[in-house]
Amino acid sequence: MNSDNRSTFFSIFSICNFLLLISLSAPSAVFANPHEFLLDNGLKLIVKQDHRSPVVVTQIWYKVGSIDEVNGVTGVAHVLEHMMFKGTEKVPNGEFSKKIAAAGGRENAFTSYDYTGYYQQLHKKHLPMAMELESDRMRNLLITKEEFEKEIKVVMEERRLRTDDQPRSLLYEKMMSVAYQAHPYKNPIIGWMNDLENMTVDDVQDWYDRWYAPNNAILVVVGDVDAEEVHQLAKKYYGAIQSRPLFSFNERKPQSEPPQLGSKRITVKAPAELPYLIMGYHAPAIKNVQEDWEPYALEILEGVLDGNASARLNKSLVRESQIASSASAGYGAMARGPSLFFLSAVPSAGKTVAELEQALRGEIEKIAKTGVTAAELARVKAQVIAGHVYQLDSMFSQAMQIGRLESIGVSYRDTDLILEKLKAVTAEQVRDVARKYFNDDSLTVAVLDPQPLEQKAPPRAPAGLRH
Repeated sequence: MNSDNRSTFFSIFSICNFLLLISLSAPSAVFANPHEFLLDNGLKLIVKQDHRSPVVVTQIWYKVGSIDEVNGVTGVAHVLEHMMFKGTEKVPNGEFSKKIAAAGGRENAFTSYDYTGYYQQLHKKHLPMAMELESDRMRNLLITKEEFEKEIKVVMEERRLRTDDQPRSLLYEKMMSVAYQAHPYKNPIIGWMNDLENMTVDDVQDWYDRWYAPNNAILVVVGDVDAEEVHQLAKKYYGAIQSRPLFSFNERKPQSEPPQLGSKRITVKAPAELPYLIMGYHAPAIKNVQEDWEPYALEILEGVLDGNASARLNKSLVRESQIASSASAGYGAMARGPSLFFLSAVPSAGKTVAELEQALRGEIEKIAKTGVTAAELARVKAQVIAGHVYQLDSMFSQAMQIGRLESIGVSYRDTDLILEKLKAVTAEQVRDVARKYFNDDSLTVAVLDPQPLEQKAPPRAPAGLRH
């Protein structure tokens, strides 16, 4: 059910980067019309009017994710996401989804390191129904032991299916647990299996009671609507829900990651056809949109290395030297916690992982020594600005732009500033971040050592798996 827990090494960071690029690609006019409201109970409402078709997307974002979990209950944010579909006294188990489907809509949910979200997309005339359903489960969810015991088995099977039985996902999970020493990003979003096996219904109830409140949520509505009418609907359905005492972002424990004092290496043996290499360098995320510059330079560096056929990794390692059958880079500038800059690759037949690692290092060293060309810089900036502008055709993507930025503590109103900061990145700044952050003292190397594949039937998705 965790839509951000992908089966590639990028996981949260690539989706963070994808959504950042979408938001950066938006011209000023696109963000000119959002209307922002604050209900008396602390619920923030952001409405963006888009009248191209009679459709509406409504998303509720809770500013809590696996980053807020503690040892022993990892995965609880994701487990609660599953339980949110188990019904209330007013809307019995299964009825939520049936009502949305009967209206011709679609709905689902996602959990990430930094937030948890629920959404519906349907004809605009059904917006009141969607709001009524979503607001009902904000505080009236029935979390029973019987349903929990069923659903926790679904989550454990989801973990087996998407992580334990997927060698690259398993390698990424192990790598994250080594790259981070103290920060909660070291724990998988879906949770460690031992924690899932020992989780109780009270753990889930406590999480729900602590974090699911209007003053810890953002309601985003995009579509063929009138902003003030949506405001009145929000007050009608959400306004009576009481706020709850909780920590704001600024009051939560900082959970800083201590400096890494030397390179780390991990080898994971798992059934697979081919080896796989991930190199992760500690790098900063954006904390001050106005004053930071390094994350923007790192975004450009990622585009120089990866992004299209002319990017350096594909051109040099795949097409020219043919040392890799595939190679990629990934970095996420937007996160509540510290980021990582990833390089990953699969060696070509007859090539070793050691040779591949040296080739990846060589590409970074070239940039650290000689920088990037004016043509590369212009290409990447044009790619960021223009390549994702078509995403604005999607109301869902527009809502994701707004919700995700707001959920990590960055205002959607900063999108124009972010774009200008990215446009202002120089070749010298790209070279400087390559020199500063790509060093062994901040590096974690993870290698997949392929083991013989077992002859077995492909796994089936467990009942109740929504993604």
